[in-house]
Amino acid sequence: MRIDKWLWAARFYKTRSLAAAAVSGGKVHVNGERVKPARPVAPGDDVVIRRGPYEFCIRVHALSARRGPAQEAAALYVEGPASAYKRERLAEQLRLERAAGQRPAGRPDKRERRHIIRFIRRSDP
Repeated sequence: MRIDKWLWAARFYKTRSLAAAAVSGGKVHVNGERVKPARPVAPGDDVVIRRGPYEFCIRVHALSARRGPAQEAAALYVEGPASAYKRERLAEQLRLERAAGQRPAGRPDKRERRHIIRFIRRSDP
């Protein structure tokens, strides 16, 4: 079975074309090697998938030609405990950074503009 089809069936990507683009873009490695979308995958292969800041280190457990429910998809692979722990830690860290109030750089909103205007008027002699 092709790696892009398997990634789609295992629900790592919503469409097969997204899975193929990720494989072509070097975001998927099989047994430590960068692969092409048509590369066959077999049970026992180690697959590393990078999706955004997260990295999944999994072992192929079974193959499926169709995209089924999430429970069936989860039975297609086994994720190592170190990989799951690392992803959970990263998710926690990202959540705490968002909660700390760090806003992305961009234009000030209405309230911030009013504060800026008040600050500028006070500093003008």
